Amino acid sequence: MAEKNENTMAADEVLRYELLEANGPKGAPTGDPVLSVRDLHVSFNTEAGVVHAVRGVNFDLWGGRTLGIVGESGSGKSVTALSLIGLLDDNAHVTGSIKLRGEELLGKTDEEMSEYRGTKISMIFQDPLSALTPMFSIGDQLAEALLIHNPGMRKADVRKRCIELLELVGITDPEDRLDAYPHEFSGGMRQRVVIAIAIANNPDIIIADEPTTALDVTIQAQILDILKVAQKETGAAVVLITHDLGVVAGSADDVMVMYAGRAVERASIDTVFAKPSQPYTMGLLGAVPKPHVAATTRLVPIKGNPPSLAAIPTGCPFHPRCPMATPECAQSEPELLPIEPSEGHLVSCHWMDKIREKSLTFEDVYPDLEPLKPKWAEVPRDQRPVVLEVKDLVKTFPVQGKGLIRRNKGTMTAVDHASFQIHEGETLALVGESGSGKSTTLMQIMDLVKPENGSITVLGKNTADLKSNRERRELRRDLQVIFQDPMSSLDPRMPIYDVLAEPLEAQGWKKGDINKRIGELMSLVGINPDYVDRFPSQFSGGQRQRIAIARALATSPKILLLDEPIASLDVSIQAGIINLLEDLQTELKISYLFVAHDLAVIRHISDTVAVMHLGKIVEYGETEDVFTNPQDPYTKALLSAIPIPDPKIERTRERLVYKDGELVSASSLTRRG
Repeated sequence: MAEKNENTMAADEVLRYELLEANGPKGAPTGDPVLSVRDLHVSFNTEAGVVHAVRGVNFDLWGGRTLGIVGESGSGKSVTALSLIGLLDDNAHVTGSIKLRGEELLGKTDEEMSEYRGTKISMIFQDPLSALTPMFSIGDQLAEALLIHNPGMRKADVRKRCIELLELVGITDPEDRLDAYPHEFSGGMRQRVVIAIAIANNPDIIIADEPTTALDVTIQAQILDILKVAQKETGAAVVLITHDLGVVAGSADDVMVMYAGRAVERASIDTVFAKPSQPYTMGLLGAVPKPHVAATTRLVPIKGNPPSLAAIPTGCPFHPRCPMATPECAQSEPELLPIEPSEGHLVSCHWMDKIREKSLTFEDVYPDLEPLKPKWAEVPRDQRPVVLEVKDLVKTFPVQGKGLIRRNKGTMTAVDHASFQIHEGETLALVGESGSGKSTTLMQIMDLVKPENGSITVLGKNTADLKSNRERRELRRDLQVIFQDPMSSLDPRMPIYDVLAEPLEAQGWKKGDINKRIGELMSLVGINPDYVDRFPSQFSGGQRQRIAIARALATSPKILLLDEPIASLDVSIQAGIINLLEDLQTELKISYLFVAHDLAVIRHISDTVAVMHLGKIVEYGETEDVFTNPQDPYTKALLSAIPIPDPKIERTRERLVYKDGELVSASSLTRRG
């Protein structure tokens, strides 16, 4: 017990340096913290052994400030957040201290913690459907959040407060929408409802766990604006968990970087982005595409994978992946200490002094920055053949009424006379919000049948002229697709060998040729060929996506359709996948049709861009022209919503919103939606 008290005192001594931190949008924190976490440890007993998910984490939260917690999957971010609100599994063993305004929360029963959830601490989950019950209306669920903590509240007051909450989070016609159900709301609107529930009782702390993952950039920007309004209204401290450093740059005041269950760097937002001093933090920042500048070099992914928390390496857990690692790094784990007491910047690294003294930057620590390889530099674009042409494509769907007999009430145009071309060896990006028609366009191309209207020409063959399944099968060999979730194309019951062999067998390949091709494919995507007898569940998310790419490449296609292939990956893994796609394109001269909502990635990887809105292509041109000189108002609004990984730029730029055919300032709509 004495040792534990000494650790806690040491943590307090280190954390007091944070009070000296004056960099950042709000300067140094003042007054007493709302929440203090000291020497937090969380472990789980599993079949693989004891998983040490959180190891000795210390931090404070102040009202009105936002702490961003960043790191790769498995770093301990979400477990740390769940421990604050008491939502960990019964198998969790938690030690340390979590004090809310001086009151210890650890050790309280679930029933006791239920008095704090919603009133003192609330949570916004990544998937709003996990927090909304599909069988109850939005109004019922908002009312429940109020009545459970205010049982004597009058019905009229409850309804009035529910309307106020929906107005606050920017939902139009709030009185009518109270009777709607979650499935009648879009993903962004459902997330707004979850935020409304979280702030219903004016909590002291709001925990937002990846609240914008997989959302369009415009919806993401709106959700972050609403979160700022919620914080302003309640005065709450916000914990923002995310792997998107652009989101952190525009929303956080302070940042804690986690790796293998520990904090490895802690400082104000400006300090972390201007002077990252832990090689892992540098790697995370270096792996992010920069949407506000033209790409000149390849991304630099962090090599290797995060360690298993059931078998954390001795010494610094990052040393197997660190470009600065020495034998000393494998001997002992460095403490989190002030790199410069006057700045309140805390770092855990054996090379901390050297990094500071020599002012080492990302380029010094990760020196293998490679220029982007030219694509077909010897052959101008207009001299390369067109491999895919879509002309005046139209796709409509019937709109059915409600009730037992569902009569057609009309039609909805999902794709409205869309036209574009892709030349050999280039990438066309199809961008736009959800419902703009991107995926429908992709599906029309994949079907290889005569479209409802217009034409689709693949490698010189009009799909309307394909008369048999045999002709389509032969053409499909040259046209393959990669989906957002690799598990949707990898059968979990089949070893990787069978997964890769399946498309080759369908094309009539011989056994010996299949064996040789599978070895080539595994090497091509950077996975050990000896792993072909493993199952998909035995690979990480990034490795599974590489295997999905290998499967798509099995028949040596000339065109790849990529539907959000990196949407749910960590930035470090995302960088490796982007580099792989660029290498494959340079080596194999493949053409890509790339559908994505991450416009930072689009600027880095694409040659041309087609912007879709309500089924129409409203802007189409070379990537740099579209990004630097957009012409259509919708394109301007879309580009202004991209989060930029630079806090100073994020604080000074104006975000635009496309509303009723015009561009307006987002700040004027924050309260009105």
